[in-house]
Amino acid sequence: MRWRPLSPTHSRTLPAWPRLCDQVSQWTRLCELTVPLAVENFLKESFDQPPTIPAAILELEKKLSEPVRVHNDDKLRRQKLKQQKAAGVGPSLAKEKTKSKGHRQETSEEGDSSSASLELKVAFSKLTIHKEPASANREPSYVRKAKASDLPPLDHVFAEGLYFTLADIVLLPCIHHFLVIICRKLSGKLVEFPLLAAWYQRIQEVPRVQTAASQCGIQFISLPALQTTSSQQPPNLDEAPSAEEQNDPSFIGGPRPTMTKLMEKGIEVMFSPHPCPTWTLDWDTLPAAVSPKEGKMSSDRALRKQQQLNNLVYMVTNQAKPGDRIVDFCSGGGHVGIVLAHVLPSCQVILIENKELSLIRAKKRSDELGLSNIWFIQANMEYFTGMFNIGVALHACGVATDMVIEHCLKTRASFVTCPCCYGFIQNTSKVNFPKSELFKKTLSYKEHMILCRFADQTAVQLPPQRRLIGKQCMCLVDLDRARAAEEHGFSVQVISMEPESCSPKNNMIVGVPI
Repeated sequence: MRWRPLSPTHSRTLPAWPRLCDQVSQWTRLCELTVPLAVENFLKESFDQPPTIPAAILELEKKLSEPVRVHNDDKLRRQKLKQQKAAGVGPSLAKEKTKSKGHRQETSEEGDSSSASLELKVAFSKLTIHKEPASANREPSYVRKAKASDLPPLDHVFAEGLYFTLADIVLLPCIHHFLVIICRKLSGKLVEFPLLAAWYQRIQEVPRVQTAASQCGIQFISLPALQTTSSQQPPNLDEAPSAEEQNDPSFIGGPRPTMTKLMEKGIEVMFSPHPCPTWTLDWDTLPAAVSPKEGKMSSDRALRKQQQLNNLVYMVTNQAKPGDRIVDFCSGGGHVGIVLAHVLPSCQVILIENKELSLIRAKKRSDELGLSNIWFIQANMEYFTGMFNIGVALHACGVATDMVIEHCLKTRASFVTCPCCYGFIQNTSKVNFPKSELFKKTLSYKEHMILCRFADQTAVQLPPQRRLIGKQCMCLVDLDRARAAEEHGFSVQVISMEPESCSPKNNMIVGVPI
């Protein structure tokens, strides 16, 4: 199949393709399959007798009460702590103030930004193309030194967390019709769904949602203010699972039993040596549009991004041959793909990303460079069926890394991946953990998830011993991925990026078909 590049006259990228709901996660399946079916059946009831509220609706309300987990939640929670301190509000009092506002947290373009929650600011900033540049100022010491367990949790803004997604669009008509029935025939039940009501009100603030809903025959209803209940606080996901673990900086009782179990089977933390740890691109001589500084990030972050790119570009250029097709999966704003297209003019580079705004930014940088060997595809990676020689992914979140590797295994393509968000790893209908036969014989799914959870604890704010164990868990999770690829006839190495300070998630999995 031939993929058409965007011409400069196009105002948008290729249309996004639909997701397969049950291939993403149980949460996505709930929002996009289970809830719609449950509401459809609920609307068919006669209501001669009090109906049973669908279990899927109750589960969705419960999910909305849980703290949000996103790939940069540590950074956002520290920003929230700073916001609360500036307002003279402690975390516990902040929760009460949020509840006392009722079911709707209002915000407006002209309103006082200090009164809007950090979650709302982040959520609505994602719905605009123009963003304020990241601040290069260092955070106050009380923010930097705060323990992860002391940080305030992030609250849901939209269905999947902070960001407006396809799940919100699918849920809107379902929840609208459910709430209409509740208000008209079962008004006493409405108090049981304060978070759904809050979401219903908030989604109306998204640009053009009211217009689109009206065109679809949806007339929004007004809901009374509701109080959220606080009888049971959701667990802090960053707290250690046991008192022993909390009191022991070595985390005895945490991942240690699982790690010991692997050691008894001869599976130990082991990294392959970096083939050229001091290699770097000559960033000073490269065009400005090649540099990640064009992404309007702080100078410190841009330096770390350059260091990450040094590692990936070295690995790819050592494997690439003239005429090769290189695919940058989950490309984002094109940091990896644009550099590769510039330094490998004899290769074709394809960027695959499902977010339109990210590809618009990448396309703009590509146009500035005059690149003619680069293509852009807006789609989820599973819908790309073209042949390629090398697959690359920088910080593909959770199972996205595994999907990239699977794509490369099927195509017999080399791969260079840098995983991220280990805590988001979970079984799906297409990917199961542990992946390799060696790990399957040793660990249960639950034990593997323990490794994944602790692999996410490598943030620079954490104590050195905790970061070390987090790094070891990262290695073990990636060794499982590597062994699984080896079972498919690949030679695979797990390598640490240099310098390791370039990112808390600094592992590379490099595979070459034998």
